[in-house]
Amino acid sequence: MKATIEYKNNTYQIDLSKPLDIAMPLKADDTNPTAWYVSPPEFTPVMEHGFVGDVNLGGAVNFRNIFFNPHGHGTHTECVGHISKEFYTINQCLKQFFCLAKLVTILPEKQGDNQVITLQQIQSVWNNSLADAVVIRTLPNLPSKLEMQYSNTNPAFIHHEAVGFLVENGVKHILIDTPSVDKEEDGGALISHHIFWNYPENPNLERTITELIFVDDYITDGEYFLNLQIAPFENDASPSKPILYKII
Repeated sequence: MKATIEYKNNTYQIDLSKPLDIAMPLKADDTNPTAWYVSPPEFTPVMEHGFVGDVNLGGAVNFRNIFFNPHGHGTHTECVGHISKEFYTINQCLKQFFCLAKLVTILPEKQGDNQVITLQQIQSVWNNSLADAVVIRTLPNLPSKLEMQYSNTNPAFIHHEAVGFLVENGVKHILIDTPSVDKEEDGGALISHHIFWNYPENPNLERTITELIFVDDYITDGEYFLNLQIAPFENDASPSKPILYKII
């Protein structure tokens, strides 16, 4: 099932039958990845007024309440509403779901106790790409990322100068396999978030940040088309399912 795409005066072809899923599944157990000190997600059957929301307990259907935090429980996409006093939602801000993306793999630089994705590293892999999205896979890229408990581990983050470079080069979407583009404990500064969304000076409502993705090793670096799927939450962030399509 091939599709031909006209994009920024260039023609591309992709195979829609071969999606590359880079989202983490959301699970209701202790193996679900967590960040920001949240407990694991909870999936519980509704049991009220004689109704049984579990087929294995005698109910007619499975009918579960789900408790989770978009930022702390896996792959999610957020908008400027994450840091703004004004109420912006990802469902209002994200209107275009398909774009050219560049996947890059980076070993964050050790700086004291921090692991930092630097300006120089981003510059060295960008190479004047026309992509509107950057997908960052950090090294080491271990399967344990799918079960990682990130709280109080000071995960890798992007230096604000590198984020500024991406903005200058027209990037509208940053996707990364860590819990945040900013340092876990930074006193609430969130410098990279503020630079990316140009907040509060002139908030950019089109740009999004997607965190806690997982890019398997078999997916090679290069350009892809990205389909950024979200649930239509009227919230600053939503669980999301980014899909890459190889250009053929």
